[in-house]
Amino acid sequence: MPRYYRYLGDLLDEGVERISSNELSEKMKVTASQIRQDLNNFGGFGQQGYGYNVQYLYDEIGRILGLQQQHNIIVIGAGNLGQALANYSKFEKLGFMIIGLFDVNPGLLGHSLRGIPIMMLDDLEAFAGENQIDIAALTMPKHSADSVANRLVKLGIRAIWNFAHVDLDLMDKNVVVENVHLSDSLMQLSYNMLQSSQDL
Repeated sequence: MPRYYRYLGDLLDEGVERISSNELSEKMKVTASQIRQDLNNFGGFGQQGYGYNVQYLYDEIGRILGLQQQHNIIVIGAGNLGQALANYSKFEKLGFMIIGLFDVNPGLLGHSLRGIPIMMLDDLEAFAGENQIDIAALTMPKHSADSVANRLVKLGIRAIWNFAHVDLDLMDKNVVVENVHLSDSLMQLSYNMLQSSQDL
C-alpha cells in the first residue's frame, strides 16, 4: 500500500484525475490483475469502465495507512543517520513530525536540526512526560539498543522504527517494530547483481 500511495501521489502531482488498472500497471511494473486483487482486499475502489479516481484512491489508501492524523516521532541517536532522518522534510508532508532528537554525546547538546534541539538521553523521561510520542526511531549502536528500546516501552511508546543492526528483545511483545537493516538491503542488492550477471 505505501508503494501505491507513492505512485498515486506522483500522478496527482502530474494532474491525473483517473487511471485504469492497466495504466497503473504500466507505471508500477505490476500486473493489472495484481493491482485489482490488492485493492479488492481493502474493499475495491474502482468502477468497471471508469477505472480509479486518483484523488479518492490516494485519500483512501492514506486513511488505511493511518496518514490522516499526525504521528509524533523522536529520534534516539543524533549521529549521521539520525541527522539525515531529521533533515528529510518529506516526512512532514506525510504527517510524521520529528519533535525530538536525543543522544549521549555532550558535544551535541545545544545544537539543533531544522529547529529541533538535540537533547541528552537523560532528558528522555521528562520529555515524554510533556509530549505525546507515537514513534521512536533508533539510529544508535546495537549494543545499547535493547535497553533504550525497553525504556521507550516503559514510557508507553507503542511503535519503534529500528535502524540499529539488531533484532530487539522487548519486554512487551505488543509493541510494533519496523526493522530497517541497511546492510541487509545492500547484501540483497549484491545477490541480485550476481544473479543478473549469471543470467547473461
